[in-house]
Amino acid sequence: MIYSDIALDAVVFAVIADLFILRTQMITRGIYWLTYGLIFPFQLLTNWWLTSRKIVQYSPSEIIGRRLAGAPIEDLLFGFSMILLTLSLWEFFLRRSRRMY
Repeated sequence: MIYSDIALDAVVFAVIADLFILRTQMITRGIYWLTYGLIFPFQLLTNWWLTSRKIVQYSPSEIIGRRLAGAPIEDLLFGFSMILLTLSLWEFFLRRSRRMY
């Protein structure tokens, strides 16, 4: 499985988990998009820093080939899914803890 496949699978999993498993519906909320918008520039900056210094390198045969801020666009998909899943889990466990007390 190449990096592109993993990134796409991560997005699909995060969206399914958010909407149907955890049922937090985070992706439908403006606060998610605001949060993602705040994190996105820092993701680009981090990607650029890590790839420009060759701390992180990607095999050309494992990625689509298009890059943004030095990193493959798949990193944006992966970052999107990480943020979505983290916030969905946060909301899920917050709701669950409120029901317990």
